[in-house]
Amino acid sequence: FWHFMCVEHLVPDRRNKCVHGLLLPQSVSRQPVHGRVMIPASYYLINTDTKRERQTAELAIMYCCNFCLLQQKKARPEKKELGVVTYNIPTPPGEKKDVLSPLPDSYSPQFVEAAWYSWWEKQGFFKPEYGPNPCGVFMMCIPPPNVTGSLHLGHALTNAIQDCLTRWHRMRGETTLWNPGCDHAGIATQVVVEKKLMKERKMSRHDLGRENFIQEVWKWKNEKGDRIYHQLKKLGSSLDWDRACFTMDDKLSFAVQEAFIRMHEEGVIYRSKRLVNWSCTLNSAISDIEVDKKELTGRSLLPVPGYNEKVEFGVLVSFSYKVEGSDEEVVVATTRIETMLGDTAVAVHPNDSRYQHLNGKMVVHPFCDRKMPIFTVPCRCTGAVKITPAHDHNDYEVGERHKLPFINILDENGLLINGMKRFEARKAVLQALKDLGQFKEVKDNPMVVPVCSRSKDIVEPLLKPQWYVDCREMGKQAADVVRNGELKIIPDHHLKTWFNWMDNIRDWCISRQLWWGHRIPAYFVTLNDPSDMDGHYWVSGRSQEEAREKAAKRFNVTADKISLRQDEDVLDTWFSSGIFPFSIFGWPNESEDLRVFYPGTVLETGHDILFFWVARMVMMSLKLTGSLPFKEVYLHAVVRDAHGRKMSKSLGNVIDPLDVITGISLEGLYALLMDSNLDPLEIEKAKQGQKSDYPSGIPECGTDALRFALCAYTSQGRDINLDVNRILGYRHFCNKLWNAVKFAMRTLGEGFVPWLCGSESVSDRWILSRLSAAVALCDSGFQAYDFSTITTAIYNFWLYELCDVYLESVKPVLSRTDSEGQKQADICRQTLYTCLEVGLRLLSPLMPFVTEELFQRLPRRHAQDSPPSICVTPYPETSEVSSAQRSKVMANSFPPPTASHFNECNELSVSVNMLVSKSFSANQGLIDLEKEVTKLTAKKGELEKQMEKMKEKMAKNDYKEKVPVKVQEADAEKASRMEGKQFV
Repeated sequence: FWHFMCVEHLVPDRRNKCVHGLLLPQSVSRQPVHGRVMIPASYYLINTDTKRERQTAELAIMYCCNFCLLQQKKARPEKKELGVVTYNIPTPPGEKKDVLSPLPDSYSPQFVEAAWYSWWEKQGFFKPEYGPNPCGVFMMCIPPPNVTGSLHLGHALTNAIQDCLTRWHRMRGETTLWNPGCDHAGIATQVVVEKKLMKERKMSRHDLGRENFIQEVWKWKNEKGDRIYHQLKKLGSSLDWDRACFTMDDKLSFAVQEAFIRMHEEGVIYRSKRLVNWSCTLNSAISDIEVDKKELTGRSLLPVPGYNEKVEFGVLVSFSYKVEGSDEEVVVATTRIETMLGDTAVAVHPNDSRYQHLNGKMVVHPFCDRKMPIFTVPCRCTGAVKITPAHDHNDYEVGERHKLPFINILDENGLLINGMKRFEARKAVLQALKDLGQFKEVKDNPMVVPVCSRSKDIVEPLLKPQWYVDCREMGKQAADVVRNGELKIIPDHHLKTWFNWMDNIRDWCISRQLWWGHRIPAYFVTLNDPSDMDGHYWVSGRSQEEAREKAAKRFNVTADKISLRQDEDVLDTWFSSGIFPFSIFGWPNESEDLRVFYPGTVLETGHDILFFWVARMVMMSLKLTGSLPFKEVYLHAVVRDAHGRKMSKSLGNVIDPLDVITGISLEGLYALLMDSNLDPLEIEKAKQGQKSDYPSGIPECGTDALRFALCAYTSQGRDINLDVNRILGYRHFCNKLWNAVKFAMRTLGEGFVPWLCGSESVSDRWILSRLSAAVALCDSGFQAYDFSTITTAIYNFWLYELCDVYLESVKPVLSRTDSEGQKQADICRQTLYTCLEVGLRLLSPLMPFVTEELFQRLPRRHAQDSPPSICVTPYPETSEVSSAQRSKVMANSFPPPTASHFNECNELSVSVNMLVSKSFSANQGLIDLEKEVTKLTAKKGELEKQMEKMKEKMAKNDYKEKVPVKVQEADAEKASRMEGKQFV
């Protein structure tokens, strides 16, 4: 079956030759091709040195194969989808699965995924100690998930990518460690447990007390931590579980304490009273990056925790202050009218003629006798502005410069001194101003409302003493290591954001008014000495005894005069997470693990925690260890639902990965909502969302399909709109693999022995070239963290090239019974085996379960020395699949291309046989047959001599006794290969 390209007449100067297109077989189109020469595409597949020609030649073969198959294929009845098949052979945990039992008729995730993980784990495949290492070290730590519940699909994406990278590096022979762990998630976990207590027992944490409440949180952690690890194992994550850690473990807690004390002693950590972002719901300070900015275009009603009715925002209220001793007034405006209770000054623009004469005078507060100065402050706006130093970040700086009083009108719960709630006070103040005649107007005003990302409360600027980290020098270092190339951030469009944040970094508030977390190792010192009039100092210490000794030394008194009280606050969760890459290896103690595995190789995480976590790790690692925590950072996109919406429990679109793996009904999704901490209104809203998105529930997709889909979605720089139907499509792809291997197992037969023949036909060499291209794309894709390229290359090879073209084209050859046909069929079987064996290894990092199941069923080329599992088998290299093609080209002396005519074959049935025949390799008429016969005869003679020597060696009487068994096996294999070469 000849495949032709239409090319111009060939001339000595190859630069004038160009490819125009394809010419269909004569049986399809009998139109003459005037002025052009027809050259077999397969000839260029072997001989061309032009990339464009080679690609066109490959397409020619592929398209013509498809055409031929379409002509020959008869309509087949659609197969009915089989039910769920399970693995029912008793297999103790950790024992290898029975791979001698017959495969089910179709792919079933429950059958495939049974038993493998516990066997991998017991065999120690996930440990870095597995096997010697000449190839280097790969180390990556997991972004520790919060123990606030179950993993969602965002976590599944993170772990799919990380496990692919880990398995790829492991298959490349590197010492590989992927370290698991969980984060205590201070604020998030405390909020969840408090809601649970209130829902189940109608109790607050204050009702229980600190110690009892912490015990309740530990119970929650033990329950949810086990659930999270179970989910990770179901996802196939090849983590070294013996190294699993928790950020509140003794080892990590000691490291957190040491980090705080060292930085405090250096002055990097300090205590200061200043405005903080305060959550009245949490009764705690939060950092700037934990504040969401909600943009409003005008008047809006927003829900606020603790209020039955929504609260009005997005309006500007104008009112007046009376000037002392005159009838004049100054009109000011604010979006937070309740804060006027804390006003201590009025600032006017120096160029505003209305108020220039008032500079230096006083205005009188309408609700008390407080007199407030009027002064000029250069600013962008005209007119006058109220100054509230204790409740506005900008006003705080003005108050500092002008020595204004700081009047705090709110307590930690957001209540005024009389017990009124802050947003109820908003209404009361407005009404009182109206009663006094000092209210002017209210109008729509676009604004940004600060919202706590944890509690959804409106953030209140509040004046509180807190602990801070001085980030100026640390931020500069973190920016410099990226600028000079020591740390690489991928994709690079995040660089601008990184530099902007680091170059303008603020000091980091690290204290939280919580009970769950690492208690700050700082002590409030009181000197029992009448001469001490102040008595308020802070020292840090690893214990009370150490803190007392520090205090006595600092104040030059005896220890018995020191009274200590440990700070009640805990550290920001991101402080402990910031030292995670080295605290897991025992820092500050020197250990073998710290020496071998730190710094790590890469950090893979979502770009949404670039500053929450990544920046903290870089800064604190440089500060405390003097080195970077990793060499590269790969940031993947955020997972959204199929409509592009952010995952939210209240929308009902937060999905447990296990529900995608095993499937779940719509009623099952409803039941999960009812068991959550959502309030009734949110539950009803979530139900509507689930009914819209999953009217029939979620079908069983399996782990491999989920992992492959998540990696296929990954495209650098774009958010991921995840559609469950696409995941289901990859389950069908698994079924395609299943059927391909089942067909191959029937074709290969029980006595099949893999060997490299070097006598492949055109179709064999074509599929090997496609396999080689897929291997090259996967290798470059892993190197560049381009997972969409990897999945596309693998999918196209297996589905479109191997299954749709090659397998269909070789079926007539495999069914031949004549002697020549049998030789051709044997070569086809060897090629098919190579494609399956290499193709499964290529796919293994992405689909570990189905590839293990099928790989275990295939025979081995070197059965005695082959690794026990596909996950520790070498990852494919292009040299593996190109050797046969190279040997074929080198074995024949092809002359330069010449213009020749070849007759097309009219019969399609004959055409198929010619396509896969070893005799059709574009050699006819192109090589000197006499020279080739002479060359092959000489080669045969050499083989016969080697064969004779080998037989003599193996025939010696003491051969069996003296020669080691492994050497005997190697000799037998070598003899078998020689016979194979003689055969071809």
